[in-house]
Amino acid sequence: MKIKSKYFDKILKILKEEIEEKTKEFPDFKEELFDKLYSFFKRYFSDTGAIYFVSTPFSERIYERVYTDKEDVSLFWKTNMLYYVKTDRIFKSMTIEINGFKFFFDVSKLEHKKAWEKREIVYELKGVDKDGTISFYVFYSEKGKKTNIDEIRKQLKEKRVIIEEEILEKAFSTFEKQSEVDYFINKNARQFLREQFDLWFYQYIYSDESDFSERRIKQLKLLKEIAYKIIDFISQFEDELVKIWNKPKFVLNSNYVITLDRIAKKGEKGIKLIEKIVKHKGFEEQIKEWKELGILDKFERNKLFKRNLSGKILNEEYQFLPIDTKYFDDEIKYELLSLFDNLDQELDGWLIKSENYQALNTILPKFKEKVQTIYIDPPFNKEQDADYFYTVKFKDSIWITMLENRLRLARDLLKDTGSIFVRCDYNGNMYVRLLMNEIFGKENFRNEIIIMRVKKQTFEDPKRFTVDYDNIYFYSKISEKKVILNPPLLKKTRTEKELWHSADTQGKYEPKIFFGKKLYPPTKRRGWFSQEKINELINKRELRLVCKNCGYQNYDQYLGENPCPNCNFDEWRVEYKITRKSFAIIGNLWNDISGYTHIWGFPTENSEILLKRVIESTSNENDLVMDFFLGSGTTTAVAHKLKRKWIGIEMGEHFYTIVLPRMKKVFAYDKSGISKEKDVKEKYNKDNAGGFFKYMEIEQFEQTLRKTKYACDDPFLIPGEDPYNQYIFMRDLKMLEALEIDYKNNKVKVDLSKFMKILIWPKLYPAS
Repeated sequence: MKIKSKYFDKILKILKEEIEEKTKEFPDFKEELFDKLYSFFKRYFSDTGAIYFVSTPFSERIYERVYTDKEDVSLFWKTNMLYYVKTDRIFKSMTIEINGFKFFFDVSKLEHKKAWEKREIVYELKGVDKDGTISFYVFYSEKGKKTNIDEIRKQLKEKRVIIEEEILEKAFSTFEKQSEVDYFINKNARQFLREQFDLWFYQYIYSDESDFSERRIKQLKLLKEIAYKIIDFISQFEDELVKIWNKPKFVLNSNYVITLDRIAKKGEKGIKLIEKIVKHKGFEEQIKEWKELGILDKFERNKLFKRNLSGKILNEEYQFLPIDTKYFDDEIKYELLSLFDNLDQELDGWLIKSENYQALNTILPKFKEKVQTIYIDPPFNKEQDADYFYTVKFKDSIWITMLENRLRLARDLLKDTGSIFVRCDYNGNMYVRLLMNEIFGKENFRNEIIIMRVKKQTFEDPKRFTVDYDNIYFYSKISEKKVILNPPLLKKTRTEKELWHSADTQGKYEPKIFFGKKLYPPTKRRGWFSQEKINELINKRELRLVCKNCGYQNYDQYLGENPCPNCNFDEWRVEYKITRKSFAIIGNLWNDISGYTHIWGFPTENSEILLKRVIESTSNENDLVMDFFLGSGTTTAVAHKLKRKWIGIEMGEHFYTIVLPRMKKVFAYDKSGISKEKDVKEKYNKDNAGGFFKYMEIEQFEQTLRKTKYACDDPFLIPGEDPYNQYIFMRDLKMLEALEIDYKNNKVKVDLSKFMKILIWPKLYPAS
């Protein structure tokens, strides 16, 4: 907002000079010109400067009659041309008076939230002024820090100010009632504003204009010319923001978690590295973490190794202890990574702390068309806040935009055989289905799956029926011929006898040949199996013709044009055999499992049995599974237990307090969740656990902006050049060191040695 203000102050001078010059011929038109420009532009600018349908009455709704090239009605919502950045409160320093006490809240040290994370406000006593005003610094909470009201009252008492807790809480509450605003970036501001201006201009001329004299036509042409130049200036800035938003972000820090067995498998070098790790000063912190996680009670160094005929080997008791490289120096990290010739192949997964759009956009070049299964459970658009680790207070149009931005990137990450599952509730299911149709195509819709919630009891007078289920929308990336689907099986408690079922099904109404006899489906709304399938069932004696008159059953006799050999009647029912053994194929009603669990203390924790079904049904071992609304980490935990590779993206602080500890416990062997399932025990158990993953934190959009230099103090205009076509006015400080730009001769010099220093991360090794 500050940079925008500087930029528009700069261009305002240029515009005013041009308007003064071009209205000399008709100075009385100047006021009308400004009035018309204001009446147009005010419709499309929000409080934060976002450019979209802000106060246009013809685009206020989620749905509009918008047609595609094929004349089909398309989903439309007023923010569909935007990137959603976040919703935040614009806190301003202010003075409040309550019960005779004056309070001043200083926000000079308050940094805005990154993305749409949910963070609490924390107050710290600044002091008491001579006039008795109580001043506070305002911060966002870090690592769960809360306002300590008792400590504040104690500090005030030392300054001879006695105040009740209730009054302080009321003051804080009053301060926090400042307005919330939405931040967006327009994907193509120039195209959008020009289209809207042309529509407005056309409507203005043909509904309000009656004077078409030469003078008036010149004025109208000037109005359009100036409007277009304003749009060009606006779009220059917006284009720069788009570039920064979509710029792959730098990794701020990264570390690895690897179990001791993976190191030991690298032979003598691995054993020596483990010995070095155990002697390192950071190893004590590592032991402390293992104890806090409940992985072990005590660690005995002398029992770490034992000997056999081949030499020194790891003790099985310690083989799956996870080593976190954050406790060790760069030398240990470098030595660890040098053990692996192909790091990506050796890694089981990647955990990324980041707002998910920035993370998806950053990893896209590396993982494009490599992900087999995506599962997401995004925050539901409740339009009210809740006790979650992230905001769920979305308006419908904003919620759709937030999803749309990210789902388009997700589609590019999917393999051609890949699938995506999106979980939602009744607040958003109607929007998700339409949005998925738009991005993945109606033809790639596979199922709407019903998943049961945890049953709740209420003792209040009911106003409606309780909500028992959520929806999961299942789409493939491309046609069903390529999609991988392994239908899940449900174990039955008893074996049932053979059953015969009508062989008609959904499909095209056309005849097929049965035992030489041409037969049509029973109604024109039905079809048969394929001829190939019919012949296969006949050969296996699993298809028969049953005479509708006498019940004669024909399994293998060629009939041709002949009627029933028993009663001479010629009407037949086609049946195929169903052998119900100890298993049955599960459909889209998943009411046999729970959709949520509460093992990790996370309010919307997806159950492991749910993710087991999703992952097993659409992927195979070693396939890559991704969740970019990771929550408590269920998707990555289950993927690892099922021997899949995985990517998990989460932005909240619980990345460090819940997700990361959970994955370390999974590596050390976690007994909970699907670990108890018989088929899982065969591949993941106390003797077969361990793993190797990378976790990192990615620079966020707000951090990029803070590190970006606005060239306001540099020569803004190049002499002799058109000011409306000079685009570079913001530069990334990281690049300034490596790039030397010669604006006059339109050349760029790159110092590759400096450029490589920027790209290499951390200090000793490149990013994998």
